[in-house]
Amino acid sequence: MARIANIQRMLTSGECTCRELTLRYLAAIDSANADLAAYISVTRETALATADAVDAKLRRGERLAPLEGVPFSLKDNISTRGLETSCASNMLAGYKPAYDAFTWELLKARNAVLLGKANMDEFAMGSTCETSRIGGAKNPHNIGYVSGGSSGGSASSVAANLAAYSLGSDTGGSVRQPAAFCGLLGLKPTYGAVSRRGLIAFASSLDQIGILAEDSDDARAVFQVIAKPDALDMTSRTLPNLAPELNRTIGVASEFFTGVSPDVEQAVRNAIDTFERLGYEIVPVEFPLLRYVLPTYYILACAEASSNLGRYDGIRYGFASDMYDDIDDGISRVRSEGFGAEVKRRIMLGTYVLSSGYFDAYYKKAQDLRHAIKRQIEDNVFGRCGMLLTPTVPTNALKIGANLSPVEIYGTDICTVTANIAELPAVSVPCGNDSAGLPIGVQLIGSAFSDAALLDAAADFERATDREFVANLDMGVRV
Repeated sequence: MARIANIQRMLTSGECTCRELTLRYLAAIDSANADLAAYISVTRETALATADAVDAKLRRGERLAPLEGVPFSLKDNISTRGLETSCASNMLAGYKPAYDAFTWELLKARNAVLLGKANMDEFAMGSTCETSRIGGAKNPHNIGYVSGGSSGGSASSVAANLAAYSLGSDTGGSVRQPAAFCGLLGLKPTYGAVSRRGLIAFASSLDQIGILAEDSDDARAVFQVIAKPDALDMTSRTLPNLAPELNRTIGVASEFFTGVSPDVEQAVRNAIDTFERLGYEIVPVEFPLLRYVLPTYYILACAEASSNLGRYDGIRYGFASDMYDDIDDGISRVRSEGFGAEVKRRIMLGTYVLSSGYFDAYYKKAQDLRHAIKRQIEDNVFGRCGMLLTPTVPTNALKIGANLSPVEIYGTDICTVTANIAELPAVSVPCGNDSAGLPIGVQLIGSAFSDAALLDAAADFERATDREFVANLDMGVRV
């Protein structure tokens, strides 16, 4: 039984109270978080107050709403009114927003139990979670390895069952890559399907709140609650009021297998065979523009980051330097001291590509390529099939402290960024283990608003493999 459904069954049957369950989760966090660093902050009082409200409702004989009483974690870049939201950065250490993110509003209205704010790469910029101000979240399957980034704490908390599910953010793969490394299902919805209001921006045209869960049933349950139109988010779109029939045709492009590690390639090839046995038609497709997706993504993402992070000046909120000569020196010191190395690297790159004399050569060209990539995936892939199958990440989970170059780190995004560039839904599903026993993920990318169909295909794959690839971890709460 899916974790969320099982928790609600336990609560409804009286097997345990919501307070008892929440205390078990909080105790597990107290025990394991020192090793995992999955949480930046734990919201104990908020969690217990919500649990008590759920118990009072059950005593009155009222039915639970979907997700009600289920403990979860939120990535630390999703705003929570009165609760620290630091983006894992010294720049926002101690910052408590004056408003809630729309997704948190929806969950709070249903008495979802917020256990805490999950660790992440600083301002969601990274692929290992190691740029966090508190150090990176670790992989529960082997704490010598990273949990992935940037939503590493979200993945670590769910994989260790220190949370039943988590909301993260995905700008170029930051939900799907940690899901692959930690043996979870990671859903990046269609751009606009889930409101971004209250998500602290990295790259606004690419950012999307996503879901990390144990399986497709849990992800679907969460998606159905948070995929609501938001009148205060100009990019929010109403989902079509239909359940599209699953198109059982899967495209496979050879370009995605260049440079993939042997363990990953074998696991993904096995996944293709499994889908074929399930009756899906496998269709060879071409995606020659793949070689341009990483430069396109990083030019656009860094340009938008440069613009979005310009608001951090030490005057209105956030980090402030104690010593400065004048306002210009003060702002310079705030940004030099408050931001970490990776964030500064991306701001400088973004400022460069937007600067006079380079705008046309880089930013404008990247925008033109973005449109070409959208057209090519629409014509070459979705003109012939319902989904595109790729590895989620071309490499196995990385060792902590591997000190890879930025180029090597950025290369781990090669399979995931296309979905963000083209504003498409994508899901990562566990499909195998590497030689060290660490999980591997396979990715399905669908056409716009085919989120439900992707979860249907993921569910088919899960039933066929019976989640045989994912280890049963004992670090957290048994449910």
